[in-house]
Amino acid sequence: MEYLELYRQDEFPVFQNRMYDSVAEARGCPRGDIRIVQDAETGLVHNAAFDPSLMHYDSAYQNEQGLSAQFDAHLDRIADLVLALLGTEGLVEVGCGKALFLDKLRRRGADITGFDPAYEGDDPTILRRVFVEDLGIRSRGLILRHVLEHIDDPVAFLFRLAAANGHQGLIYIEVPCLDWILENRAWFDFFYEHVNYFRLSDFRRIFGRTLYLGRSFNGQYLTVIGDLASLRRPAFHPDDKVVIPEPFLPEPHAFSANAERQTVIWGGASKGVIFSLLRERAGTPVARVIDINPRKQGKYLAATGLKVEAPQTVLGDLAEGAEILVMNPNYLEEIREMGGPKFQYRAINDGGV
Repeated sequence: MEYLELYRQDEFPVFQNRMYDSVAEARGCPRGDIRIVQDAETGLVHNAAFDPSLMHYDSAYQNEQGLSAQFDAHLDRIADLVLALLGTEGLVEVGCGKALFLDKLRRRGADITGFDPAYEGDDPTILRRVFVEDLGIRSRGLILRHVLEHIDDPVAFLFRLAAANGHQGLIYIEVPCLDWILENRAWFDFFYEHVNYFRLSDFRRIFGRTLYLGRSFNGQYLTVIGDLASLRRPAFHPDDKVVIPEPFLPEPHAFSANAERQTVIWGGASKGVIFSLLRERAGTPVARVIDINPRKQGKYLAATGLKVEAPQTVLGDLAEGAEILVMNPNYLEEIREMGGPKFQYRAINDGGV
């Protein structure tokens, strides 16, 4: 297989959203290498160093975003789209997680079943297993939110889903947007967990027929509704070559310029984990981490061992005018409102340090 290498990093945490009970445990977390490449045959972008045998999710994995009003509004908009184009009858969500989106659809009248081996609740309509052909379930619409970026061979996986659904029906897919990462030089958005990185052009080549193609969550996500009967293996086109902007990582002097300032970040999820790790490697470590998720608070981030704290704990220690770096620009106004006018808030995007 011929690849074009785009970006590399070593010793990234395998699970950036797994929380740890001690600094030592967090620093000793499983790690893997990043070799982001574009496949010369399919044109798809993935981590060529990815080892699926390292991926074992458990209850210590915390990726709940529903606590944010901004994210909940995003889910409402996606629910509108899904119900308008897929209908309300016979829906299946593959990889439904904690069933946040599934419950939202059901409250709007959807007849929906969920599949996720890691589901922890007691809803009898959610099966703790993968969606496979031998189940004999035929859905009018499959839902695949933030699953495909974690799958080692995404096109083969889509073909398996199509087979399980009788090679018919529609599928809603939501994944992070590679173009957003590149446009914003978001070096903190490449993770080991995300083996794949997609663009809208990829889905135009994967599906012969799509009902919807667009970007959502202020451009950070791709939203796609495709016809499973039109699924095909994509082929690379020279015009579709991925180009990493230069410089992609900040210059060393950009990190060192902040060396004398205590760095406080708001956001102890994926972006915050990688931002903190590369800041530490540059010799300008993050000092404090804020997150509103109570299941993260008091726990420690993978790789750096930074403790996640509640907003009130950190804000009470900061001097007036202190700067807080917001890990996701989508949450900037929401965080400014929560934190109050005493501090300065700056979103980390466009290669920010």
